[in-house]
Amino acid sequence: MTEIIDAPSHTEIGTGLRHPVGVLGTGLYVPDRVVTNEDLTRTLDTSDEWITSRTGIRERRFLEEGRVTSDMAVEAARQALADGGVAPENLDAIIITTFTPDQPLPSTAMIVKEQLGAHRAMPLDLTQAACAGGVYALLTGAHLLQNPSFENVLVIGADAGSRGTDPQERTTRVFLGDAAGAALLGRTPSGYGLLSWDTGDELSYEVQITAGGSRMPTTEETVAARQQYLQMNGKAVWNMATDKLPKSVLKTVQRAGVDVADVQHILLHQANLNIINEAAKTLGVPAERVPTTVQRFGNTAAASVFTVLHETLRRRARHGDLLVLAAIGAGFLWGSACFRHFDPRGEV
Repeated sequence: MTEIIDAPSHTEIGTGLRHPVGVLGTGLYVPDRVVTNEDLTRTLDTSDEWITSRTGIRERRFLEEGRVTSDMAVEAARQALADGGVAPENLDAIIITTFTPDQPLPSTAMIVKEQLGAHRAMPLDLTQAACAGGVYALLTGAHLLQNPSFENVLVIGADAGSRGTDPQERTTRVFLGDAAGAALLGRTPSGYGLLSWDTGDELSYEVQITAGGSRMPTTEETVAARQQYLQMNGKAVWNMATDKLPKSVLKTVQRAGVDVADVQHILLHQANLNIINEAAKTLGVPAERVPTTVQRFGNTAAASVFTVLHETLRRRARHGDLLVLAAIGAGFLWGSACFRHFDPRGEV
Protein backbone atom coordinates (compact mmCIF):
# COMPACT_ATOMS: atom_id res chain seq x y z
CA MET A 1 0.00 0.00 0.00
CA THR A 2 1.21 3.50 -0.84
CA GLU A 3 1.25 6.12 1.86
CA ILE A 4 -0.89 9.09 0.85
CA ILE A 5 1.45 11.99 0.21
CA ASP A 6 0.74 15.57 1.09
CA ALA A 7 -0.62 17.61 -1.78
CA PRO A 8 -1.73 21.25 -2.06
CA SER A 9 -5.43 21.73 -1.40
CA HIS A 10 -7.84 22.79 -4.12
CA THR A 11 -8.54 25.95 -2.14
CA GLU A 12 -4.85 26.87 -2.30
CA ILE A 13 -4.70 26.54 -6.09
CA GLY A 14 -8.03 28.24 -6.65
CA THR A 15 -10.06 25.90 -8.84
CA GLY A 16 -13.29 27.15 -7.34
CA LEU A 17 -14.38 23.54 -6.76
CA ARG A 18 -15.61 22.84 -3.25
CA HIS A 19 -15.32 19.08 -3.69
CA PRO A 20 -12.17 17.56 -5.27
CA VAL A 21 -12.94 15.22 -8.16
CA GLY A 22 -10.72 12.60 -9.74
CA VAL A 23 -10.70 9.69 -12.16
CA LEU A 24 -11.46 6.50 -10.23
CA GLY A 25 -11.66 4.03 -13.11
CA THR A 26 -11.18 3.86 -16.89
CA GLY A 27 -12.17 1.66 -19.79
CA LEU A 28 -11.26 1.40 -23.47
CA TYR A 29 -12.83 -0.39 -26.40
CA VAL A 30 -11.52 -0.64 -29.95
CA PRO A 31 -13.13 -2.76 -32.67
CA ASP A 32 -11.47 -6.00 -33.76
CA ARG A 33 -11.17 -4.95 -37.40
CA VAL A 34 -7.67 -3.60 -38.09
CA VAL A 35 -7.28 -1.39 -41.18
CA THR A 36 -3.66 -0.83 -42.19
CA ASN A 37 -2.28 1.86 -44.44
CA GLU A 38 -1.75 -0.80 -47.06
CA ASP A 39 -5.45 -1.67 -46.86
CA LEU A 40 -6.36 1.94 -47.63
CA THR A 41 -4.10 2.08 -50.68
CA ARG A 42 -6.41 -0.42 -52.39
CA THR A 43 -9.22 2.15 -52.60
CA LEU A 44 -7.46 5.51 -52.20
CA ASP A 45 -4.76 7.33 -54.16
CA THR A 46 -2.23 7.19 -51.33
CA SER A 47 0.67 5.14 -49.98
CA ASP A 48 1.89 3.78 -46.69
CA GLU A 49 4.89 6.13 -46.87
CA TRP A 50 2.67 9.18 -47.48
CA ILE A 51 0.35 8.37 -44.58
CA THR A 52 3.11 7.45 -42.14
CA SER A 53 5.31 10.47 -42.88
CA ARG A 54 2.46 12.96 -42.58
CA THR A 55 0.47 11.45 -39.72
CA GLY A 56 2.52 8.77 -37.97
CA ILE A 57 -0.49 6.47 -38.28
CA ARG A 58 0.20 2.88 -39.30
CA GLU A 59 -3.20 1.35 -38.63
CA ARG A 60 -6.60 2.14 -37.20
CA ARG A 61 -9.74 0.22 -36.19
CA PHE A 62 -13.02 0.33 -38.10
CA LEU A 63 -16.32 -0.64 -36.52
CA GLU A 64 -17.88 -3.78 -37.92
CA GLU A 65 -21.02 -3.50 -40.04
CA GLY A 66 -24.15 -3.64 -37.90
CA ARG A 67 -22.49 -2.11 -34.84
CA VAL A 68 -22.79 1.53 -33.79
CA THR A 69 -21.20 4.14 -31.54
CA SER A 70 -23.29 3.16 -28.50
CA ASP A 71 -22.04 -0.43 -28.73
CA MET A 72 -18.46 0.77 -28.28
CA ALA A 73 -19.50 3.17 -25.52
CA VAL A 74 -21.20 0.42 -23.53
CA GLU A 75 -18.10 -1.82 -23.72
CA ALA A 76 -15.81 0.96 -22.48
CA ALA A 77 -18.32 1.96 -19.80
CA ARG A 78 -18.53 -1.54 -18.35
CA GLN A 79 -14.73 -1.67 -18.05
CA ALA A 80 -14.58 1.72 -16.30
CA LEU A 81 -17.33 0.76 -13.85
CA ALA A 82 -15.60 -2.52 -13.02
CA ASP A 83 -12.27 -0.72 -12.63
CA GLY A 84 -13.82 1.81 -10.25
CA GLY A 85 -15.94 -0.71 -8.37
CA VAL A 86 -19.24 1.07 -9.03
CA ALA A 87 -22.44 -0.67 -10.11
CA PRO A 88 -24.43 0.87 -13.00
CA GLU A 89 -27.43 1.47 -10.76
CA ASN A 90 -25.26 3.76 -8.61
CA LEU A 91 -24.44 6.16 -11.44
CA ASP A 92 -25.86 9.66 -11.12
CA ALA A 93 -25.02 10.88 -14.63
CA ILE A 94 -23.71 9.58 -17.94
CA ILE A 95 -22.06 12.10 -20.26
CA ILE A 96 -21.33 10.99 -23.83
CA THR A 97 -19.30 13.13 -26.20
CA THR A 98 -19.33 12.19 -29.88
CA PHE A 99 -19.73 13.66 -33.36
CA THR A 100 -21.05 10.32 -34.64
CA PRO A 101 -24.12 9.57 -32.50
CA ASP A 102 -26.16 6.48 -33.35
CA GLN A 103 -28.69 8.85 -34.93
CA PRO A 104 -29.76 12.51 -34.44
CA LEU A 105 -32.56 11.41 -32.08
CA PRO A 106 -32.99 9.81 -29.60
CA SER A 107 -30.08 10.51 -27.29
CA THR A 108 -27.07 8.19 -27.52
CA ALA A 109 -26.51 8.71 -23.79
CA MET A 110 -30.02 7.39 -23.18
CA ILE A 111 -29.28 4.32 -25.30
CA VAL A 112 -26.12 3.63 -23.29
CA LYS A 113 -27.95 4.24 -20.02
CA GLU A 114 -30.58 1.67 -21.00
CA GLN A 115 -27.97 -0.90 -22.04
CA LEU A 116 -26.03 -0.49 -18.80
CA GLY A 117 -29.09 -0.59 -16.56
CA ALA A 118 -28.11 2.76 -15.03
CA HIS A 119 -31.71 3.60 -14.32
CA ARG A 120 -31.24 6.65 -12.10
CA ALA A 121 -28.48 8.32 -14.15
CA MET A 122 -29.10 11.63 -15.91
CA PRO A 123 -28.10 11.22 -19.59
CA LEU A 124 -26.22 14.09 -21.26
CA ASP A 125 -24.99 14.30 -24.87
CA LEU A 126 -22.12 16.54 -25.97
CA THR A 127 -22.37 16.32 -29.74
CA GLN A 128 -20.50 19.24 -31.28
CA ALA A 129 -17.23 19.49 -29.34
CA ALA A 130 -15.58 16.95 -31.69
CA CYS A 131 -12.04 16.02 -30.68
CA ALA A 132 -12.06 18.45 -27.73
CA GLY A 133 -15.11 16.69 -26.32
CA GLY A 134 -13.16 14.47 -23.94
CA VAL A 135 -11.74 17.41 -21.99
CA TYR A 136 -15.03 19.32 -22.03
CA ALA A 137 -16.96 16.26 -20.85
CA LEU A 138 -14.54 15.67 -17.97
CA LEU A 139 -14.89 19.29 -16.86
CA THR A 140 -18.69 19.04 -17.08
CA GLY A 141 -18.66 15.86 -14.99
CA ALA A 142 -16.42 17.43 -12.35
CA HIS A 143 -18.83 20.34 -11.99
CA LEU A 144 -21.85 18.05 -11.68
CA LEU A 145 -20.06 16.41 -8.76
CA GLN A 146 -20.04 19.70 -6.88
CA ASN A 147 -23.70 18.94 -6.16
CA PRO A 148 -23.80 16.76 -3.02
CA SER A 149 -26.56 14.61 -4.53
CA PHE A 150 -24.13 13.41 -7.23
CA GLU A 151 -21.54 10.78 -6.27
CA ASN A 152 -20.63 8.91 -9.46
CA VAL A 153 -20.46 10.37 -12.97
CA LEU A 154 -19.46 8.32 -16.01
CA VAL A 155 -17.84 10.22 -18.89
CA ILE A 156 -17.54 8.52 -22.28
CA GLY A 157 -15.85 9.67 -25.47
CA ALA A 158 -16.87 7.56 -28.45
CA ASP A 159 -16.62 8.07 -32.18
CA ALA A 160 -16.96 5.98 -35.30
CA GLY A 161 -14.81 8.15 -37.51
CA SER A 162 -15.00 5.57 -40.27
CA ARG A 163 -18.71 6.43 -40.59
CA GLY A 164 -18.09 10.20 -40.60
CA THR A 165 -15.39 10.30 -43.28
CA ASP A 166 -15.78 9.87 -47.02
CA PRO A 167 -14.48 6.45 -48.11
CA GLN A 168 -13.41 8.07 -51.41
CA GLU A 169 -11.50 11.03 -49.93
CA ARG A 170 -7.94 10.46 -48.75
CA THR A 171 -7.45 13.72 -46.83
CA THR A 172 -9.75 12.70 -43.97
CA ARG A 173 -10.12 8.95 -44.49
CA VAL A 174 -6.55 8.09 -43.56
CA PHE A 175 -6.71 9.95 -40.25
CA LEU A 176 -9.74 8.71 -38.38
CA GLY A 177 -10.40 5.46 -36.57
CA ASP A 178 -13.10 4.12 -34.27
CA ALA A 179 -12.94 3.71 -30.49
CA ALA A 180 -14.60 4.48 -27.18
CA GLY A 181 -13.02 5.43 -23.88
CA ALA A 182 -14.62 5.97 -20.50
CA ALA A 183 -13.66 7.56 -17.19
CA LEU A 184 -15.52 7.14 -13.91
CA LEU A 185 -15.41 10.35 -11.90
CA GLY A 186 -15.89 10.59 -8.16
CA ARG A 187 -14.69 12.55 -5.17
CA THR A 188 -11.14 12.27 -3.88
CA PRO A 189 -9.30 13.49 -0.78
CA SER A 190 -8.30 17.14 -0.78
CA GLY A 191 -5.27 17.89 -2.95
CA TYR A 192 -6.03 15.16 -5.50
CA GLY A 193 -8.10 15.01 -8.65
CA LEU A 194 -8.78 18.03 -10.84
CA LEU A 195 -6.39 20.85 -9.96
CA SER A 196 -6.89 23.32 -12.80
CA TRP A 197 -8.08 23.73 -16.37
CA ASP A 198 -8.15 26.01 -19.39
CA THR A 199 -10.57 26.29 -22.32
CA GLY A 200 -10.71 28.43 -25.44
CA ASP A 201 -12.44 28.73 -28.78
CA GLU A 202 -12.28 30.51 -32.12
CA LEU A 203 -15.09 30.10 -34.64
CA SER A 204 -13.88 28.49 -37.85
CA TYR A 205 -15.35 26.43 -40.68
CA GLU A 206 -12.03 24.83 -41.64
CA VAL A 207 -13.25 21.53 -40.15
CA GLN A 208 -16.94 20.97 -40.75
CA ILE A 209 -19.82 18.80 -41.92
CA THR A 210 -21.93 21.05 -44.11
CA ALA A 211 -25.10 18.99 -44.63
CA GLY A 212 -27.64 17.60 -42.19
CA GLY A 213 -28.45 20.68 -40.11
CA SER A 214 -30.91 23.56 -40.40
CA ARG A 215 -28.56 25.50 -42.70
CA MET A 216 -28.44 22.69 -45.25
CA PRO A 217 -30.91 19.87 -44.61
CA THR A 218 -30.04 16.51 -46.13
CA THR A 219 -31.32 16.14 -49.68
CA GLU A 220 -30.55 13.96 -52.67
CA GLU A 221 -28.31 16.78 -53.90
CA THR A 222 -26.27 17.01 -50.68
CA VAL A 223 -25.82 13.24 -50.60
CA ALA A 224 -24.70 13.23 -54.24
CA ALA A 225 -22.18 15.95 -53.36
CA ARG A 226 -21.07 13.86 -50.35
CA GLN A 227 -21.64 16.80 -48.00
CA GLN A 228 -22.66 14.52 -45.13
CA TYR A 229 -18.99 13.70 -44.58
CA LEU A 230 -16.29 15.49 -42.59
CA GLN A 231 -14.32 18.13 -44.47
CA MET A 232 -10.96 19.29 -43.13
CA ASN A 233 -8.28 21.83 -44.01
CA GLY A 234 -5.17 20.06 -42.74
CA LYS A 235 -2.97 23.17 -42.81
CA ALA A 236 -5.44 25.11 -40.63
CA VAL A 237 -5.62 22.21 -38.17
CA TRP A 238 -1.83 22.06 -37.94
CA ASN A 239 -1.53 25.80 -37.31
CA MET A 240 -4.22 25.86 -34.63
CA ALA A 241 -3.17 22.66 -32.86
CA THR A 242 0.54 23.44 -32.66
CA ASP A 243 -0.25 26.94 -31.36
CA LYS A 244 -3.19 26.39 -29.00
CA LEU A 245 -2.33 23.03 -27.39
CA PRO A 246 1.04 24.08 -25.86
CA LYS A 247 -0.37 27.44 -24.74
CA SER A 248 -3.34 25.76 -23.06
CA VAL A 249 -1.10 23.25 -21.28
CA LEU A 250 1.11 26.05 -19.97
CA LYS A 251 -1.89 28.00 -18.66
CA THR A 252 -3.26 24.94 -16.93
CA VAL A 253 -0.05 23.94 -15.16
CA GLN A 254 0.52 27.52 -14.06
CA ARG A 255 -2.98 27.63 -12.59
CA ALA A 256 -2.21 24.37 -10.77
CA GLY A 257 0.80 26.03 -9.17
CA VAL A 258 3.30 23.68 -10.79
CA ASP A 259 5.73 23.67 -13.69
CA VAL A 260 5.60 21.58 -16.86
CA ALA A 261 8.72 19.81 -15.61
CA ASP A 262 6.72 18.63 -12.59
CA VAL A 263 4.10 16.85 -14.73
CA GLN A 264 4.82 13.16 -15.19
CA HIS A 265 2.30 12.53 -17.99
CA ILE A 266 1.25 14.93 -20.78
CA LEU A 267 -1.74 13.34 -22.53
CA LEU A 268 -2.36 15.12 -25.83
CA HIS A 269 -5.14 14.63 -28.36
CA GLN A 270 -4.00 11.85 -30.67
CA ALA A 271 -4.69 13.65 -33.94
CA ASN A 272 -1.38 13.29 -35.69
CA LEU A 273 2.03 12.16 -34.43
CA ASN A 274 3.74 15.17 -36.00
CA ILE A 275 1.43 17.56 -34.13
CA ILE A 276 2.07 15.71 -30.86
CA ASN A 277 5.84 15.86 -31.39
CA GLU A 278 5.73 19.56 -32.28
CA ALA A 279 3.65 20.39 -29.20
CA ALA A 280 5.99 18.38 -26.96
CA LYS A 281 8.98 20.16 -28.48
CA THR A 282 7.40 23.56 -27.81
CA LEU A 283 6.75 22.55 -24.20
CA GLY A 284 10.26 21.15 -23.78
CA VAL A 285 8.86 17.80 -22.69
CA PRO A 286 10.72 14.54 -23.52
CA ALA A 287 8.88 11.95 -25.58
CA GLU A 288 8.75 9.41 -22.74
CA ARG A 289 6.40 11.73 -20.84
CA VAL A 290 4.04 12.13 -23.80
CA PRO A 291 2.45 8.70 -24.43
CA THR A 292 0.88 8.00 -27.82
CA THR A 293 -1.71 5.67 -29.29
CA VAL A 294 -2.17 7.39 -32.65
CA GLN A 295 0.14 4.96 -34.46
CA ARG A 296 -2.17 2.04 -33.60
CA PHE A 297 -5.61 3.64 -33.43
CA GLY A 298 -5.43 6.78 -35.57
CA ASN A 299 -7.38 9.87 -34.58
CA THR A 300 -10.35 8.55 -32.61
CA ALA A 301 -11.84 12.04 -32.09
CA ALA A 302 -13.74 12.25 -28.77
CA ALA A 303 -12.24 8.94 -27.64
CA SER A 304 -8.71 10.15 -28.32
CA VAL A 305 -7.65 11.51 -24.92
CA PHE A 306 -9.30 8.55 -23.21
CA THR A 307 -7.09 6.10 -25.12
CA VAL A 308 -3.92 7.60 -23.64
CA LEU A 309 -5.56 8.21 -20.26
CA HIS A 310 -6.60 4.57 -19.97
CA GLU A 311 -3.21 3.19 -20.98
CA THR A 312 -1.34 5.65 -18.76
CA LEU A 313 -3.40 4.88 -15.64
CA ARG A 314 -3.16 1.14 -16.27
CA ARG A 315 0.54 0.92 -17.09
CA ARG A 316 2.48 3.99 -16.01
CA ALA A 317 0.85 6.32 -13.51
CA ARG A 318 1.64 6.12 -9.81
CA HIS A 319 -0.35 7.45 -6.91
CA GLY A 320 0.26 11.21 -6.66
CA ASP A 321 1.47 11.67 -10.25
CA LEU A 322 0.44 14.78 -12.15
CA LEU A 323 -1.34 14.33 -15.48
CA VAL A 324 -2.36 16.98 -18.00
CA LEU A 325 -4.91 16.17 -20.70
CA ALA A 326 -5.20 18.53 -23.67
CA ALA A 327 -7.22 18.42 -26.88
CA ILE A 328 -8.40 20.57 -29.77
CA GLY A 329 -11.36 19.94 -32.03
CA ALA A 330 -13.45 21.35 -34.85
CA GLY A 331 -14.90 24.70 -34.06
CA PHE A 332 -12.15 25.40 -33.11
CA LEU A 333 -12.50 24.38 -29.45
CA TRP A 334 -9.55 23.52 -27.24
CA GLY A 335 -8.92 22.83 -23.59
CA SER A 336 -6.72 21.15 -21.02
CA ALA A 337 -7.04 19.85 -17.47
CA CYS A 338 -4.51 18.95 -14.79
CA PHE A 339 -5.17 16.08 -12.38
CA ARG A 340 -3.20 14.75 -9.45
CA HIS A 341 -3.79 11.02 -9.66
CA PHE A 342 -5.52 9.42 -6.72
CA ASP A 343 -5.46 5.64 -6.73
CA PRO A 344 -8.20 4.48 -4.33
CA ARG A 345 -6.43 1.13 -4.06
CA GLY A 346 -3.24 2.80 -2.97
CA GLU A 347 -1.24 0.78 -5.51
CA VAL A 348 2.26 1.72 -6.56
